[in-house]
Order: sequence, then C-alpha cells, then structure tokens
Amino acid sequence: MQILLNNNSMVPIYEQLMDQVKSEIINGTLKENDSLPSVRALAGELRISALTVKKAYDRLEEEGFVVTVHGKGTYVAATDRQLTMEARRKSVEDDFAVAVDRARSVGFSKDEIREIIGIILEDY
Repeated sequence: MQILLNNNSMVPIYEQLMDQVKSEIINGTLKENDSLPSVRALAGELRISALTVKKAYDRLEEEGFVVTVHGKGTYVAATDRQLTMEARRKSVEDDFAVAVDRARSVGFSKDEIREIIGIILEDY
C-alpha cells in the first residue's frame, strides 16, 4: 500500500489517509480480507501520530470499508457492489464540484461551464 501525504494541504492528514485507502479499495488494489498495516507500523512509516492513523481506520470502519478485529488487525471489509459504486460516484461528483467551483471563481457562468463540459465530452 503506497500512501503519500501532503503536509501543506488544507485537507487533514487523517482524511488524506482515508481517501487513499478508500481509493485503493474502490479500484481493486486492496481486495476483500487484505490486511492493512498495523496502526503503529503505518504511523511509523508515514512519520505521523498513531492517533491519526487510528482515527482514519475508525472512520473507514464506520463507513464500512474496513473491519477491525481486536488483537488481530484491520482488514478490507467484504465489498458491497452498491457501496463501491456509490463511493466511485461520490468521488467523481467531488472532482466535478472542485472544477465547477474553480470555474465559478474565475467568472464563468453556468452556460459557459456546460459548454466546456460539452467540448470535453465530444473528445471522448
């Protein structure tokens, strides 16, 4: 598992960690029942607090992406096709929202944004 954290980002470290683990689960790099590094091992590798890793793992568990077995470790949860598709959709929606926010911030109207999207889609 390759995790890259940006200390200069406005996104909290635990969220960056969560997003990258989710991405690896969604794209199939991490599969059902694969074990994640221990909290201490990952914290040491990334040179961050173990509490930050624990918070990320806890949130991933709340969202149904991982399961923690006390004394054994944290594992990728059984994949739910609907959950996976919803996570993919949300990821794409988030990317679009960032792009639309940027376009709006430089003064583009809704019609201009739609025109840009139309042009991009024609190329595919």
